[in-house]
Amino acid sequence: MASHRRPKPASRTRVTVLTATAAAAVALTSQAAHADPKPSKDEVKSKVDKLYDEAEKATEAYDGAKEKQGQLEKQISQIQDKVARGQQELNTLRDGLGSMAAAQYRSGGIDPSLALFLSSNPDDFLDKASSLDQLSATQAEALQKIQGQQRSLAQERQEAQNKLKDLADTRKVLGDKKQEVQGKLSDAQNLLNSLTAQEKASLAAADARANRSNQRADLGNEAPASQRGAAALAAAQTMIGRPYVYGATGTASFDCSGLTSWAYRQAGIDIPRTSEEQANAGTQISRSQLKPGDLVLFFGDLHHVALYAGNNMVLHAPKPGAVVRYESMDNMPFQFGVRVS
Repeated sequence: MASHRRPKPASRTRVTVLTATAAAAVALTSQAAHADPKPSKDEVKSKVDKLYDEAEKATEAYDGAKEKQGQLEKQISQIQDKVARGQQELNTLRDGLGSMAAAQYRSGGIDPSLALFLSSNPDDFLDKASSLDQLSATQAEALQKIQGQQRSLAQERQEAQNKLKDLADTRKVLGDKKQEVQGKLSDAQNLLNSLTAQEKASLAAADARANRSNQRADLGNEAPASQRGAAALAAAQTMIGRPYVYGATGTASFDCSGLTSWAYRQAGIDIPRTSEEQANAGTQISRSQLKPGDLVLFFGDLHHVALYAGNNMVLHAPKPGAVVRYESMDNMPFQFGVRVS
């Protein structure tokens, strides 16, 4: 006779385990379905190039703050030297006025209380003694000189205080921009580290080909607009192969405006340090007017600058990981050229 026994129900513990396992599987499946796919090599390169571009913008702001810091430090030093010399002159004038008062006192020509007042509190004396009849014409002239010197010293000390405040603000900007640059470069490196060894090798090979293109650049035979422009380009050409380093002005390494300012300095012309300032270093010209040695500004905020080399090519310090090299102008958004006179 067939058995009609009912199957034994699963234990509560077993049901719980099975339920938890199923839930976990569903969750993992859901996560896998919604997880962001690993970016491709081209996507990583695009993101890295954007970060390098942002880092260069911050670099130009850093360069500007660094230049301003140097200028302020020089100005403060000059003002402080001027204050020190002015204080010595003031002390000499006071000593001279005191000697005249003492001589008058010995000859009976000045009230004893006035002589005592001068010796004990000369600054207060200057405010009150000018109205007294005991002053001679010589003393009155000395008083005017002292009062003028005091006003000048007060103004110079205030100017120094203002410059010191500007310096403190500039140093903060400098630190913030340096941190921003380092953050962008770190983010770019993290993205590059996410690539496979094969993908990294492919990007490195592309950069190497771009760097080697220096040897094959066809610059045509365009004549420079000036001897100094030609000299600046010739100087920059001797730096081909030097690495890009943010904030660098040569000769071991350069950033974009560091290269152009260095090149023109070799030609005997001092131009400003940053690309934005270099945009006003001469006469603005159109693309069709460019001649070898002219400055070329790129991007809407003018954060990149290069030297026109001829035949639609520029010589520049492009980005981190690259070296000073020739490159087609078509690779960047051209804004205008600048002819330095």
